[in-house]
Amino acid sequence: MTVIAPGISVERWTASSRLTLAVMTVVAILLAASPAFMGAGVIDRMTALFIYVILAAMWNALAGFGGLVSVGQQVFFGLGAYFTIRLADAGLDPFVSLFVAAIVTGILSVPLSWFMLRLKGGEFAIGMWVIAELAHLLVNLDRLIQGETGTSLIALNAYDSGTRRVTIYWLALAAMIALLGALFALMRSRAGAAMQAIRDNEDAATSVGVRVAATKRLLFVLAAFGIAVAGGLWLATATTFQPKTYFSVQWTAYMIFMVLVGGIGKFEGAILGTVLFFVIETVFGGTGVWYLVGLGAAALLFSLYLPQGLWGAIERRFDLQLLPVGYRLTFSDLFKDKQ
Repeated sequence: MTVIAPGISVERWTASSRLTLAVMTVVAILLAASPAFMGAGVIDRMTALFIYVILAAMWNALAGFGGLVSVGQQVFFGLGAYFTIRLADAGLDPFVSLFVAAIVTGILSVPLSWFMLRLKGGEFAIGMWVIAELAHLLVNLDRLIQGETGTSLIALNAYDSGTRRVTIYWLALAAMIALLGALFALMRSRAGAAMQAIRDNEDAATSVGVRVAATKRLLFVLAAFGIAVAGGLWLATATTFQPKTYFSVQWTAYMIFMVLVGGIGKFEGAILGTVLFFVIETVFGGTGVWYLVGLGAAALLFSLYLPQGLWGAIERRFDLQLLPVGYRLTFSDLFKDKQ
């Protein structure tokens, strides 16, 4: 806490945020030990939850904190899975392949950012969707993939099903914790403040010395890397790769739903929205097309009546910040009485 005037101070941490980090640490430890007590089906579902958290957090970082709304982030999800297939086929261990594939995807996103970040608003959003479709077509040309027929991550057969399932679970958990931690640290840094300034007013941010292009590129590459990790992990759980599935816009639609419902631009919102989406999918996922219709209707209702999402409403109602990435002014009781 920093005092800037008598009775007025600036703080980043609160008692609730410190308690939240302590609780999250305990939960992470319990989750790491949980496979010893969970059945195969539960392990698979929890792995899916971890992957969803990564997807939501990365899209929220790009759109919620950076103001870069994209409907084509499935390009990185698909490329993460594709390069995992390619690297494993070249002889690299499949579990190592999925993280190396994410690095390759992140490197490729750098030159891509030079072109895409010149676009603004809707042009950027649609431009990313076009890039995703182009990548889909190019992957189809690879003979290893066999067009839309697809292929499988055959290298995983070297591991028995139990070992494979638990290893993927631990990798997904570790990736989720690492990416959330890196994003949280980034958003609390000077670069994070610059990103939010660009989101609010790019011209004003430029006028005070913010390096707009470099800051946007950092966020773009981080989101690409994180989503590619999610794509590789999803491939490891499913084992089969079909381009039309991994490059489907449905993945970005899921990301948008989770963030919109939870609260865009809120660190806690992406996590809350993911949990809600996960519960809905678990309960209603077997209803087919009505499940998708329900998701669309829910997203529409939230955008109309709760534009700040569930966490935005909770934060406004109870003045509660569990994982704050910004600063807040606090006033002492003495100062309030004088007012």
